[in-house]
Amino acid sequence: MEAAVRQSPAPAGERSSAAYRNLVMATVGFGLTFWAWNLISPMSGAYKDRLGLSSFEQSLLVAVPVIVGSLGRVPVGALTDRFGARVMFPLVSAFTVVPVLLLIPAKDSFAAMLVVGFLLGLGGTTFAIGIPLVNSWFRPARRGLALGVFGMGMGGVALSGYFTPRIAAHGDDLPFWVVAAALVLYAALAAVLITDHPDRQLPTASLATRLGRAGRLKVTWELSALYAIGFGGIVAFGVYLPTYLKTWYALSPTDAGTKAAGFALVTVVFRPIGGWLSDRVHPAAVTSGALGLAALTAIVQSFDPGLAPGGTIALLCMAAALGTASGSVFALVSQVTPQRQVGSVTGIVGAVGGLGGFVPPLVMGAIYSAKHSYSIGFMLLSDLALAGCVYAYGRMRTIDRS
Repeated sequence: MEAAVRQSPAPAGERSSAAYRNLVMATVGFGLTFWAWNLISPMSGAYKDRLGLSSFEQSLLVAVPVIVGSLGRVPVGALTDRFGARVMFPLVSAFTVVPVLLLIPAKDSFAAMLVVGFLLGLGGTTFAIGIPLVNSWFRPARRGLALGVFGMGMGGVALSGYFTPRIAAHGDDLPFWVVAAALVLYAALAAVLITDHPDRQLPTASLATRLGRAGRLKVTWELSALYAIGFGGIVAFGVYLPTYLKTWYALSPTDAGTKAAGFALVTVVFRPIGGWLSDRVHPAAVTSGALGLAALTAIVQSFDPGLAPGGTIALLCMAAALGTASGSVFALVSQVTPQRQVGSVTGIVGAVGGLGGFVPPLVMGAIYSAKHSYSIGFMLLSDLALAGCVYAYGRMRTIDRS
């Protein structure tokens, strides 16, 4: 086992207030960077019309930030183990300002948008910074709920879906200036208000060694697969739902963005519920039940029900299920992962989860281009969710709670 350096402890009372301060700052930062990460999606319909994109090209445009943000969580999580969230959160937030502003000159070129979208993926890596920060400040009995509250920061996708097109109505470039200004302000506050836990272990092994050790843990890949279904489904719908609603139900970009924001909001509300339930019931059982519901609702949606009321109910129930599953999976991560490896394992699990959100938009776009139907895509989602349901109940319940 690697040696570790411990920092000096702080008084218990100070730790309590610091825990909630860090939780709030991490959640706000997560939300803002996720808004930036998802800036292209609500505007994708306008980009499609302006640049004459096919359905697949439109899907690729919204998917590129997802894959980069997902893969970036691996090194960012490991760097957080080494340098701490106090350094990484303001640093990543500040650097995300650059691609946000580059979206302004890039908007008239598909190739330029892909390049900027690649850079924009940086905003999606803060997940791997916040998880180890929050995990270190809360004791195991309350960790599930705390991690669930932090996970509400993924509501940045809902903020983006709702506010971005409305802000753009007052000026095409205005959303980018607003988000950039918010990120600059947050980076300055985070540099002052975020503090690492005084007992945080500082790893001495190299980045490659730490990632290798995390990668050799069997549970890392089991959790990754489950998170790819739960959180991957949230990301996929977050970036593709506006396109789906606009294409299939002929909604306006604003209406589609509003309904997509409602979907994202439900996932946000149910993520801490998944964590809260996992503090009381084995998180594997919570995950299994949630993925079972997701599979059922995906089957319903594959039959193309109208939005009122069948489609709306199915999509909202799916959002609740995926939100619950994403919360319960990370409650399980915090229980079975050694504290000193939480950042590295979080990076890998978060990366695979994000990749789970990269593939579906491309598949949905390709299927619609070929078949002019989304039914096959929803049936594939139901199959994956059902497989996760069975695996979580049959295998993951056997892991002892710590």
